[in-house]
Amino acid sequence: MLNSLKHTGKALGQQISHAWESLSEGWRELLSRSSGALTHFTGHRKEATSPDDVLALFPRWSLLAGELEETPSDVVVRVELPGLDKDDCRIVIEGNVLHLSGQKRFERESSDSTYHIMERAYGTFQRSISLPYNVNVEKAEARFKNGVLTVRLPKARGTAPRSIPVA
Repeated sequence: MLNSLKHTGKALGQQISHAWESLSEGWRELLSRSSGALTHFTGHRKEATSPDDVLALFPRWSLLAGELEETPSDVVVRVELPGLDKDDCRIVIEGNVLHLSGQKRFERESSDSTYHIMERAYGTFQRSISLPYNVNVEKAEARFKNGVLTVRLPKARGTAPRSIPVA
């Protein structure tokens, strides 16, 4: 009996160790690959005044996952913006930084419902993405399709990296 308990304890310890390592690996990957996607939402958060005050329960942070792709002539930025329309976002290019801001509005179908999971953030947000090159803002194009904003930015002429000798 004692031997069986020791074996069970050892197996449980290994499972906990494996689960912890898996969780740690997930957090490391999130932080190293997606930390820029973690976006702060403001504007709707307030103190709960009643048990039905659902706006007080919304998260303040959410992921706006994106990707930055470089072609020989363009820099292409794609950002997932679920729950937004094209009119809800604003794009500003400043130097070699793309600033994306907008508002995700909360719409409730019924006021007599109860939420059991609350993982989506609402309110205003801003996300900045560093571009690897200066771009020609005059020829930039943006489109919004299926919840994904795609911004195509032609590279500005003469923006290739250049070595400068130190005298």
